[in-house]
Amino acid sequence: MAAIMFQALRIRDFRLMWAGGLVSALGSWLLTLAIPTHIFLVTGSLRAVGQTIAAEYLPLLLLGPVAGVFADRWDRRRLMIGTNLFCAGAVAVMLLGLAPGRYGVLYAALAAENAGLVLYAPAWQARTPAVVGTGSLLSSANALNAASGGVVRLAGGPLGGILLVLIGARWLIVADAASYLLSALALTLTTRAAAESPVARVTSGAVARDLLEGARVLLRQPAARALFPVTVVFLAANASLSAILIPFGIQRLGGSEHTGFVLCGLGAGFLAGAPVIRLLLDRTQTRILLAVSLAATAAAYLGLFSSTSLATALPAAAAVGLFGSMSLVIPQTTMQRVIPGAVLGRIGAAFLTGEAAATLAGAAAGPFGAQAAGLTVVAAVAALVTLTAAGLARLLIPPLCPLAAAPRGPLAAAPRGPLAAAPRAPVTCP
Repeated sequence: MAAIMFQALRIRDFRLMWAGGLVSALGSWLLTLAIPTHIFLVTGSLRAVGQTIAAEYLPLLLLGPVAGVFADRWDRRRLMIGTNLFCAGAVAVMLLGLAPGRYGVLYAALAAENAGLVLYAPAWQARTPAVVGTGSLLSSANALNAASGGVVRLAGGPLGGILLVLIGARWLIVADAASYLLSALALTLTTRAAAESPVARVTSGAVARDLLEGARVLLRQPAARALFPVTVVFLAANASLSAILIPFGIQRLGGSEHTGFVLCGLGAGFLAGAPVIRLLLDRTQTRILLAVSLAATAAAYLGLFSSTSLATALPAAAAVGLFGSMSLVIPQTTMQRVIPGAVLGRIGAAFLTGEAAATLAGAAAGPFGAQAAGLTVVAAVAALVTLTAAGLARLLIPPLCPLAAAPRGPLAAAPRGPLAAAPRAPVTCP
């Protein structure tokens, strides 16, 4: 099973993209714990922690749809290189915002960094199937991305907590900026596919036309239309708990270093989920697999936030990571298979925008709910909302036929080339 999961690494361009993304994500995860912990320990405010999450996701909400237009009109390789360089500069600005009373600079730098990531994410999602195709190698690629997410959570959380104590937030910021530069270098070494779009002038009229075209594709594709509300509802619940995870670790488990271990447990779950995703994704109907994954995530939420020690929190965190990663990868892979490559950037950006709105709402609701009713109540509500998402997945998503049972034609088998960007439709099962 492990050999099957690593199939996509045979393709040089994906290997470089994946390695660069792994390095960049590791650098960013060093700050995932360090920046909110630094702010919480200095201010003692749950709302201040929530504002860091708002600074991360507000650019997604404001720029998301337009980012999809750029991802579809511009050379995606160049766009990904440029955004990595921009993010490196934005992270460097964080060094100016660490002093007390200058957290506005820190929030602005976080927002700028994530503005760059808004452009990067849809370009990445659209370029991946163009490089590996839409068949089994796409499942391998997304399973590897989930595995890399597990690695950075496994290492980045505790390592960030330890390094925060040993060397301080300043050097962690420098490391994150350097990781973006290394990612840009890896992307520079990839080849430009002939099917990729050249850099084109983007006017307001062109943006409006492209957005309208993307909306039409989204509304006319049954699977995409169903996955949108399911994903938004799930991520709203997830964000409400993410916003209180660090205060939960400090107040309930005993310190920021324990929060690092919880993040480590989440990473272990992500890592364990990667081969499971690769095994099941092409063999199980999307709506069933997603519904089960979401329901299991809801149960894991309750287990984690009712814990009072690491002994119970760590296995619950691993379960959240395992089933939560499946709940993220399943919709992403389905979208990459059913949406034409020419509009995939815009559809991916539309999902990112919806996810950002949900995340902002959850990030605001979580801390306020925790202060008003307590951490356990917020976790119970989030679990109930996630169960609702599971029900929506089972009811709304059409019965897409698993890839393993679908007819084996050129589209399913081709690892790259024009077919990867051609319009495609899901195979439905009776």
